[in-house]
Amino acid sequence: MAKRSQSAEKSILDRIRGHGRGWVFTPRHFMDLSSRPAITSALRRQTAAGTIRQLARGLYDYPRQHPALGTLGPTPEAVATAMAGRDRVRLQPSGAYAANLLGLSEQVPARVVFLTDGPSRVVQVGPTTLQLRHTTPRNMAAAGRPSGLVIQAFRHLGPEHVTPDRIARLRRTLPADDRRALLRDLTLAPEWMHRQLKKLAAS
Repeated sequence: MAKRSQSAEKSILDRIRGHGRGWVFTPRHFMDLSSRPAITSALRRQTAAGTIRQLARGLYDYPRQHPALGTLGPTPEAVATAMAGRDRVRLQPSGAYAANLLGLSEQVPARVVFLTDGPSRVVQVGPTTLQLRHTTPRNMAAAGRPSGLVIQAFRHLGPEHVTPDRIARLRRTLPADDRRALLRDLTLAPEWMHRQLKKLAAS
């Protein structure tokens, strides 16, 4: 029995290391490897050993290390991905965070907003606050696609700040297939964005 437990823990640790530093996960990520109590015990031991870190109840990461700064916090996107899988909801970056992810703004908000088809709530992970804001099915229709990120970033910036320079930047950084896909989601965007999105999608 002890040997089986050690084997399961090694498999869990191998999966964590296989994903690399910065991975955020929940016990659900290991349900194919062992029983829930055994997974919980293995994660508790690895947390005590300093291999992984518990961020919140049922939420862990394999922390990134920086030679000068030491242990780094997880990215909001990594936390959101783990939570979306755990809670079986969809999350869409929104506001200033969406603009930052696309390189359209240097502002890194202290409160990161994700739209969700799940319940609204606030999650504190270290110094970062994640606000999950329930929204309409229309706003979630492009969640997980580049068009969803672009639409939310443009919504945050507003018409006067979706400038030719920003359009040009996105044309350089977004793959051509992602830009062309914007046309399929055009009806999900406010009318004022249509011209800008067509410019962005053009070859």
